[in-house]
Amino acid sequence: MSLNVSPDLLATAERGEVSDAEFVGCVRESLPYAWEVVSKVMTDLRDGNTDFADHEIPPPSEAERGQLLRALASDAIRGGLERHFGAKLAFQNCHRVAAFPFDAVGGARHQAFVSPRGQLLNQSPELRNC
Repeated sequence: MSLNVSPDLLATAERGEVSDAEFVGCVRESLPYAWEVVSKVMTDLRDGNTDFADHEIPPPSEAERGQLLRALASDAIRGGLERHFGAKLAFQNCHRVAAFPFDAVGGARHQAFVSPRGQLLNQSPELRNC
């Protein structure tokens, strides 16, 4: 299961729409490692006066790797995080997460990161099992 959904939040969802704040709170509580990584790249982006920030440190265990994969593979979770933090996320190799301002999406740096060439250049033997 990707998220630990409280009975109250589930009841809210069954009655209708869930707010982004409620959803992102559930993500933060359910996937703390993924939240930490995304928070860091978003803070680095905001504080770095740049059009790009990334995190390249492999997760400490398979449990943390799984959290990151679940967070970034889900359109709903990724979209909620992007709306919450106000920037676009990009993902490579089960651990490399990048953040881009929305207005930089499609620009040279973003295209280089999300391109097949960028993916191939970011490969290494120790990452082949992820």
